[in-house]
Amino acid sequence: MTSNTHLIIADDHPLFRDALRQAVAGVVTSARIDQAGTFDELTALLEQDSDVDMVLLDLSMPGISGFSGLIYLRAQYPAIPVVIVSASDDGSTIRRSLDFGASGFIPKRFGVETLRDAIVKVMDGDVWVPPDTDLSSVTDPDMTRLRDRLVTLTPQQVRVLMMLSEGLLNKQIAYELGVSEATIKAHVSAILQKLGVESRTQAVIAAAKIAGGQWRQPTPIAQ
Repeated sequence: MTSNTHLIIADDHPLFRDALRQAVAGVVTSARIDQAGTFDELTALLEQDSDVDMVLLDLSMPGISGFSGLIYLRAQYPAIPVVIVSASDDGSTIRRSLDFGASGFIPKRFGVETLRDAIVKVMDGDVWVPPDTDLSSVTDPDMTRLRDRLVTLTPQQVRVLMMLSEGLLNKQIAYELGVSEATIKAHVSAILQKLGVESRTQAVIAAAKIAGGQWRQPTPIAQ
């Protein structure tokens, strides 16, 4: 690691962000460390400067739920390693994180020394997970097919699906993304086709399944 190492810590808890910052600073004393408390803040930082060596990402923070943020980052910025730092550290969550392209998974319950060790290994190109993690559980074929469909979405389609999960209307999504409502309708149609579902509600339910139920399911809304 060099003196111009650039990392982003994305977590909605300021105290934990500070603990992570201290852990990183203990590895690279001169590293540039940006912080984001919401997913929108994270994407804004990356839009300003995508020359980032690592993103430390919480699975649940304002703007994302479940694996939606990880899926978006891997699609939009495939060259940037993403390490999940989460309080949900069961084997299934860790395995899904790796399946969706995470370069590592660090449980929040671990101490600073473990955080430092994990960060060093990922920065060196390795994949880090807790040593006691069992990744040998049998994979559900239906879940695998759904996951494979979900990763075919473009970054913009992932953002649209994230907003659909919040119950936003097409015109609201169009306003938030600065595009036309017709563009959003086209994205929604593409999402339905790629996920193999017939309605926007079914699309969000499908996404919720792959996220282990963390992606909340909205009530049916108008097109």
